[in-house]
Amino acid sequence: MSADRRKPVLVIGLGRFGGAVASSLMRMGHEVLGVDADPLLVQAMADQLTQTVQADTTDIDALKAIGAGDFSSAVVGIGTDIEASVLTVLGLSDLEVPSIWAKATNDNHGRILQRTGAHHIVYPEARMGERVAHLLNGRLLDFIQLADRFAIGKLQAPAPIVGATLQMTDVRQKYGITVIGIKRAEEDFVYAVPDTWILPEDIMIIAGSVENIERFAALRGPA
Repeated sequence: MSADRRKPVLVIGLGRFGGAVASSLMRMGHEVLGVDADPLLVQAMADQLTQTVQADTTDIDALKAIGAGDFSSAVVGIGTDIEASVLTVLGLSDLEVPSIWAKATNDNHGRILQRTGAHHIVYPEARMGERVAHLLNGRLLDFIQLADRFAIGKLQAPAPIVGATLQMTDVRQKYGITVIGIKRAEEDFVYAVPDTWILPEDIMIIAGSVENIERFAALRGPA
C-alpha cells in the first residue's frame, strides 16, 4: 500500500490483519487512527497507535464524527462480518476517501467490495494458504505471490544450473524466471548479473509467474 508519509492513515478493524497493518504503518512513520467496534481491541491497540476510537463504522454519521472524510487513505480490515465490511466501504466511498483498501475473505466478497467503492482488494487468507502450500512442498524456502499470478521465491540453487554463470544457463529464456540476487553463507546478498556464478549452496531470489517458479524449483536432474 502506498501512502503519503505526511498524511495519517485510517485503519478500521483492529483484528489480526488490521492490527498488523496499523502497527506496520506506525513503524514506517505514519500517523494512524485505529477504529473498531470492539472496545477490547481498541484498548489493546491504544498504546501502539497515534489514536484509537471505538465506533460503529457501518453508520456514516459515525464515520463523519471520526473525520473519516479527511483521510486520503483508509484500510478496512473487517473480515468476518461481511455486512459490516461492505457498509463501511460504502460509507468511505460516499465520503469520497481517495484510496480505500479492503480485506476480502473470498472472491465474491471482493467483487462486492470493489463494486461498493473499494479501490484495492486484499485476500490475506488465500495468499497465506498458497504460501504455506509452497513451503510445505519443501522446494521453496520462501514464497510471496503478488498480483496476476506473479511471485517472488527463495530457494537453494537447483542442481542443473550449479557450476555455471547465469548467462551460460540462460535461465530467463529456458525457465522463464528472473534471478534477482544470490545469498551465500557468511557473505552479503548480491544482485545477480549475467556473469554471476551459481555455486552448490547458493540461495537464490527469483521472480516470475507462479507456474514458472514452481517448475524451476522442481528441477533435479541435468539441464
